[in-house]
Amino acid sequence: MSKILHIVNGDSTANILKQSTLQGDIVVWREVLCEGPLDFEVGGDKFWKKRYAYFETELGVSKLEYFDKTIKELIKLEDLLEYNEVVLWFEFDLFCQVNLMALCSYLIKSYRKDIFYYLICTGKVKGKDQLQSLSDFSELEYSVLYNSKIKISRSNLNYANECWKVYVENDLEKLNNFNFNQSNKFNYFQLAINQHLKRFPNKKGLNQIETKILELINSEILTKNQIVHSLLIWQLKETVYGFGNLQYVQYLKKLKNYIEIKDSKYYLNNFGKIVLNT
Repeated sequence: MSKILHIVNGDSTANILKQSTLQGDIVVWREVLCEGPLDFEVGGDKFWKKRYAYFETELGVSKLEYFDKTIKELIKLEDLLEYNEVVLWFEFDLFCQVNLMALCSYLIKSYRKDIFYYLICTGKVKGKDQLQSLSDFSELEYSVLYNSKIKISRSNLNYANECWKVYVENDLEKLNNFNFNQSNKFNYFQLAINQHLKRFPNKKGLNQIETKILELINSEILTKNQIVHSLLIWQLKETVYGFGNLQYVQYLKKLKNYIEIKDSKYYLNNFGKIVLNT
């Protein structure tokens, strides 16, 4: 009898999957690899050292908490001896696609011929205007998603690993020149990278997200929560970042030289006004 391992993009997907009729064990990929310092070798000592430091310094997550929530899950992927089917559950956005590249890079190191690897990646759905996330599907629909899974080969995993290396290097020219559309198994790599390119600074030294934040603050008086809420709405309508509250709070913190806060309300300071309006 086939023993299945589902590797999912987050706890929300894991919870829906548990409520479905699908069988198998679940590993949750709890990382935010679209933010913070990276290393080519996913799971290596340098990789963990950089991620530990980022989560502790920037996000206030202790090493113990990071180990319990993230590393403990990934350790389960080191030995897949009892499984003959591995299914990856991810979404179209930048957040997920970078994590997917990293996961493929991790899996190729321990690739086994006796395991069937599959990908379920939500996005375009016939009859839907917006790209669909895994949370847009019910537990009953997860069986349909599973039945439409696509097989990924060793060469597919190798290609995703190459994409990961280019992303980690984060050289603007190389990102622009590399073809992230070479495999029809990974339909959203290029879309995600196109979004990532907008995080490089413009002539004013601001990227797309930073510019949007300053525009929001300039247009009306808002609290931190209201700014983040507006960014989430903007993201859904105009981007494919796939970020949560935490990522946008971090971007807001980095703009301290452009803003001032009075009574929990955010305003542009003189420098912020000059930069935004010139």
